[in-house]
Amino acid sequence: MPATREVPWFDPVRVRGGHRSGRLVRQRRRAIAVGLAVTATALVAAGPRDSEGARGHPRARPPAHTASLPGQRPARTRPAAGSVTAPVRISDAATVRLLRPGDRVDVIAAEGAVPGGHAEVVARGARVTKVPEPVDDAGGSGALVVLSVPRATAARLAGAGATGRLAVTLW
Repeated sequence: MPATREVPWFDPVRVRGGHRSGRLVRQRRRAIAVGLAVTATALVAAGPRDSEGARGHPRARPPAHTASLPGQRPARTRPAAGSVTAPVRISDAATVRLLRPGDRVDVIAAEGAVPGGHAEVVARGARVTKVPEPVDDAGGSGALVVLSVPRATAARLAGAGATGRLAVTLW
């Protein structure tokens, strides 16, 4: 083991301008805070756009206890993930008046109004998102209903609505 040496006594070392280190720390904290604020603003601006509310603000949701009140049904205003909203004209306007947002329906396409015509279920379990008010000059052309369905089903609905009459069955 080496012999211990005694450290000689000397005056403390003083650094000039030592007060600047505190200012540099404060400036660095401010720079970090400004950088975080700019990043948050950029994320809000680049986020998903929603026509029903301001971007960057959470949408108010109804309290969970309202869904259990008698006579009330929770209505979804946005389609489920992977779904699109598809406006569909149903041939029987009276049937559409029975529908409410949140209902689930099957959409059936019938080719021609003859008894021997072919009928096919085009969409199963489609969620009703909106039932627009009927237009007075629509005549006997049915009524419009907006459904939330997968993209492929929306394409089938559009094709079936162009070639035949559509009907719905309520779940």
